[in-house]
Amino acid sequence: MMKIATLAFLVRDYDEAIAWFTRCLGFELAADTDMGGGKRWVVVRPPGATGAALLLAKATGDQQAAIGQQAGGRVFLFLETDDFDRDHAHMSATGVKFREAPRSEVYGKVAVFEDLYGNPWDLIQHAH
Repeated sequence: MMKIATLAFLVRDYDEAIAWFTRCLGFELAADTDMGGGKRWVVVRPPGATGAALLLAKATGDQQAAIGQQAGGRVFLFLETDDFDRDHAHMSATGVKFREAPRSEVYGKVAVFEDLYGNPWDLIQHAH
């Protein structure tokens, strides 16, 4: 068996990214290990999640140009929820920028939002 366990997510600063993900999205800080030389192994994930997590990777050198452009402007990640209205309200109250009003699609309720660097994500609750 194989699975995608962790995705590298480019950040400017570890602490600002940890603060944003935990405050705005309600993620848990799963790991924060000093690797020496200014590097840290920092992992965040949705509360109670057993699926993929994000490794917050501090960009260096030429990588800095890719911060906020990890998928070339396309929706990069899909944050699934069991209660769209609850999470949309929380995210809006913490200052998350939504690019659109929530909409209903054949596959569920969805709205595109931006992370702290401008990468677009989908907040989605799948239809049953």
